[in-house]
Amino acid sequence: MQKLIVRCAAILCASSLLLCSPVIAGPKKGRDYYESRGEVVWEVPTNEKVIALTFDDGPHEKDTALILDLLKQYNAKATFFVVGNKVERFPELVRREIAEGHELANHTYSHAYFGRNLSVNKFAKDLERAEDVIYAAGGKHCHLFRPPGGFYSDKLVETAKGNGYTVVMWSWHQDTKDWATPGVQKIVDRVLRNPRNGDIVLFHDYVEGKSQTVQAMEMILPELQKRGFRFVTVSELLTYSKLKPVRNPEAKNDQ
Repeated sequence: MQKLIVRCAAILCASSLLLCSPVIAGPKKGRDYYESRGEVVWEVPTNEKVIALTFDDGPHEKDTALILDLLKQYNAKATFFVVGNKVERFPELVRREIAEGHELANHTYSHAYFGRNLSVNKFAKDLERAEDVIYAAGGKHCHLFRPPGGFYSDKLVETAKGNGYTVVMWSWHQDTKDWATPGVQKIVDRVLRNPRNGDIVLFHDYVEGKSQTVQAMEMILPELQKRGFRFVTVSELLTYSKLKPVRNPEAKNDQ
């Protein structure tokens, strides 16, 4: 009888622990999850010595023009993640970006941070409004999207994907933080310390206050070129990916 009582007490104790224990959540969907599915791009593994320079938050009347001058000097192509309300102010710069072979990408109309409490309807309307403005200015549709602030979630990725965009972030070691004006040399060092094939570098052609990006670019471009890098758009970079699935040559064609 005593053994039975002890056994019952042990069972009750175990049950209580199980009921009171916190629920273990499933694995958080981070970079590995989205990257493996090809839904978000941070960089592109490749054997080719190519690198993608990207510029957010513009266009800016002065700084974007100066950056375009530098890119032209080094025969470099870049991707500009433009903000719709700035495109409305400087459509001529968007047309120049296209004319000189650069790529346009959507960075929303208002540059709002669509974080944890994302409204899918509001986000989709902001994307669409930006797209309409960009197309009106340059006659080109965008296929890439970068979320302001780098905030992303299931809902954001799915909504962007449903509207025909690939979500593009940047290489973690190539976040120049130029928006914070940390000093020209710090921006330069951040990029040149460890550039890798397939990197996506984050710059801004619009910052609040006096930008240091142009001065940094004057040192970065010739040095990367000296090291043998070619500057390509993000869309071109994606064509170099080593992660593309290889089709089995013995498999039957889809009917």
